[in-house]
Amino acid sequence: MSISREQVEVRLGSDNLGDRLTAVNQLRDLTPAVAFELIQTVVSDASARVRYAAISQLAELGKQDKAVGLQILRQALHHDPEADVQAAAADAIGALQLTEAYDDLASVYHQTSEWLVQMSIVACLGELGDPRAFELLKAALVSDNGLVQLSAIGSLGELGDPRALDVLLPYVDHTDWQTRHRLAQALGCYDRAEAKAALKKLAQDASPVVADAAKAHL
Repeated sequence: MSISREQVEVRLGSDNLGDRLTAVNQLRDLTPAVAFELIQTVVSDASARVRYAAISQLAELGKQDKAVGLQILRQALHHDPEADVQAAAADAIGALQLTEAYDDLASVYHQTSEWLVQMSIVACLGELGDPRAFELLKAALVSDNGLVQLSAIGSLGELGDPRALDVLLPYVDHTDWQTRHRLAQALGCYDRAEAKAALKKLAQDASPVVADAAKAHL
């Protein structure tokens, strides 16, 4: 059964939380241009669940007008009181490759105490592709949070900066197999002799998961 713009618009303005959440999901059934117009009415909703659902969709809908999308995402990244909404904003910035927001991401990363926000920022920086991210990702490698470290390894691979090899290669002998697995994936992004040598070593790893990942990139 098809849904109309008018039906979604009414539900987005409802006092009922369930109606508004349903309406945000129904935006996917409308044309992107209409969905982008309507989603702007709920990015500041009183409910964090609605804001999260709306901001998450901007990773795709923001393509309709990146300037407007950037403004919305900056607001959410800096000022939303909920960590998961801030994290969703970082994810969307990366997906839209809004390099204009790099300074915003770096600023929030250094100011926040929320590991979820830090992890999302680090994870999005590889996709963002801005070379300025190298130093932040290098610092994130020594984070006290293991998930932030793993995200940094992955993003350093995506970033493709040859300087990253010097900081990635020592992780070949890391005690955690998940770290070595993420490293194998990251090194697969580099067509350099030292990366290939490390992958050959990881291809003999005691963990089959690590070994298989390394072999896939040789």
